Amino acid sequence: MASEKENGLLARAASGDTEAFRLLFETHHAAMYRFAYRLTSTVDAAEDITQECFLRLMRSPGFDQDRGSLRQYLYGMVRNLVRQRRQANGREVPWEDDEEDGPAAGPDPMISAELSEGVQAAIAALPPLQREAIVLFELEDLSLEETAAVVGTDVGTLKSRLYRARERLRRSLAPYRSYSRTPESRGAIHESTE
Repeated sequence: MASEKENGLLARAASGDTEAFRLLFETHHAAMYRFAYRLTSTVDAAEDITQECFLRLMRSPGFDQDRGSLRQYLYGMVRNLVRQRRQANGREVPWEDDEEDGPAAGPDPMISAELSEGVQAAIAALPPLQREAIVLFELEDLSLEETAAVVGTDVGTLKSRLYRARERLRRSLAPYRSYSRTPESRGAIHESTE
């Protein structure tokens, strides 16, 4: 959605235009929910955070188009709401991304669903700064510049976080390397002959 159109919709929605709000919500809801879910790993928390994101947007639209797109602003808001939720629940998680743990344990690779669960578990086990970088850049398809703006860092630092996250994922998912997908498999996992 073009930023001028979004800005108009945002102004109309803030004035009480429910159709404008609906259009904004439908445009961005799925991506914000996915991001919240990938950071929290729980459906209830992701739903609450996504709802709160859009409520806050309408209560006090502090969006400034000179600082980036509305999409970047919403990702940043979801990120902050996840942090606030963790702090409020007393489950303060260190946001540093340089801790060196061993690889996360995952299930034995047997079927496609287990592989998917293994990947989700490996992503969930990443330190928060690495997790949000991987989710935004790799899964939500934001550019390096957009992702850096959302997480509030420079591109060089973001690249470092992505590198460390990929290395952790590589270690965590090592048991799955002997399995590969082929275009013909359509979701089935085959042993690699390499």
